[in-house]
Amino acid sequence: MKGLIQRVSEASVAVDGEQIAISGEGLLLLLGVEREDSADTAADLCRKILSYRVFPDDQGRMNRSLLDTGGDLLVVPQFTLAADTNSGTRPSFSSAAPPAIANDLFEYFVAQARDGLGRDRVSVGRFGADMKVGLVNDGPVTFLLETPVSGRG
Repeated sequence: MKGLIQRVSEASVAVDGEQIAISGEGLLLLLGVEREDSADTAADLCRKILSYRVFPDDQGRMNRSLLDTGGDLLVVPQFTLAADTNSGTRPSFSSAAPPAIANDLFEYFVAQARDGLGRDRVSVGRFGADMKVGLVNDGPVTFLLETPVSGRG
């Protein structure tokens, strides 16, 4: 499972011209689900993201997490993040989880995040939709977090 987090001042998702999700200061997460992923990998990545220290402390160092700051989390399903881009000039999606499994794990991840942060602090994009994602990246601060799977560290 791959999660691209961006520290944001605000973020939003629109589908068919209608805004379906909005968040304030916190993290925007683009979430890619791979074939080998499970509820355990989703829970592990969720715990890591909620506690990942990307917000500044009083000295300006990245020492505070989403749990520490009380910020929002906007979770956007991102099929293309699971692509294998190691060879050629066209991505391969053979490592991506099938849609039904990916959706179940996406929903599980969201439930875990809502349990950890509170329902009102987690908003979501729409699985399988053509979304327009808007954000104001704060920093910019962006990190790719991955759960370990066999064959990858």
